[in-house]
Amino acid sequence: MVVVIGVLWAGAFFVKSNSKAAITYDTYSPFYGTIEQKTVATGKVVPEDEVEIKPQISGIVDKILKEEGDQVVAGELIAVIKVVPNEQALNSSQGRVRNAELVLNNSKIEYERNKALFDKGVISNQDFINLQLSYERAKQELQNAKADYQIIRLGSAGGSSSANTNIRATVDGTILEIPVEKGYQVIQANNFNAGTTIATIADLKNMVFEGKVDEGEVGKLAVGMPLKISLGAVEDKELDAQLRFIAPKGIEEAGAVQFKIEGDVEVGDEFLVRAGYSANASLVLERKENILVIPEALLQFDRTTEKPYVEIETGEQQFERRDIEVGISDGINIEVLSGVEESDKIKEWNKTEPIKIGEEEVEITVSN
Repeated sequence: MVVVIGVLWAGAFFVKSNSKAAITYDTYSPFYGTIEQKTVATGKVVPEDEVEIKPQISGIVDKILKEEGDQVVAGELIAVIKVVPNEQALNSSQGRVRNAELVLNNSKIEYERNKALFDKGVISNQDFINLQLSYERAKQELQNAKADYQIIRLGSAGGSSSANTNIRATVDGTILEIPVEKGYQVIQANNFNAGTTIATIADLKNMVFEGKVDEGEVGKLAVGMPLKISLGAVEDKELDAQLRFIAPKGIEEAGAVQFKIEGDVEVGDEFLVRAGYSANASLVLERKENILVIPEALLQFDRTTEKPYVEIETGEQQFERRDIEVGISDGINIEVLSGVEESDKIKEWNKTEPIKIGEEEVEITVSN
């Protein structure tokens, strides 16, 4: 009895599970459109030139007159340095001043004595001119020694407006960074040291995109190609740019070879582009207009040859296979070079069909 009931139940389940209605496949027709093959380079937007302002003399920062973000013009005062003189150099300079004074006093005595003799006609005109020249040289040497002493002690000779202690902007732009504070000790640039940076200045209206592209795509790039720059910090805004540089040498990163690229960015007045914004650059590698295309999801591939084909409707829900040739793709639509025409109807082979399991409906993919 139990066996009979089991057989009847199995038969009923088999009949029910095979009594589903036949699947109706949707069809799509090819159409004419435009396909762009793009790539995206990640990078950042930086100023074309960043100028580091360094002191011309070592000392301690006495005043900082500007803040980061301030606009400056060339020649504008940024900071003032207080000189801490080298004791040995200061002592040597004082000695030079004293020697120059002694030489000048001696030259003066000689000049005044020989001038009286010259007025009486005792010495020749040439001898008197030589003595006068020595006297004038002694006076000039004393002036030079005193000026050097002032420079070593105070950083400038006579407190001129171009004193070494005054740190001024050398270009127009925005102050990006002031890495020092009042009281910091700074050193001048020399053959053994790059010197302490007082401020960094750049023109934020002259920006450059710096990014990297994969070696598989760099061969399709050319200088002058247009770029679309999307900034991570600014939503729904794009900047136009033009590719200006492609590195001749790649750098291996995480097993892939990357090539550096640069593009001139057109910065408008709509919003402020800050230095160092992360950015993505979209590059159009290839573009074709008015070509026959189909959704890429309609493609099927032969398991043996791996060549693409589609199924064309020949009658009511009746289809036949047709091999095709394809061209470029943008990931959604793909170019059809041959095999189908605009009037053909192509089967959607990977159609999803809802089936009921218990009380829930689940979609499954049905294909031939």
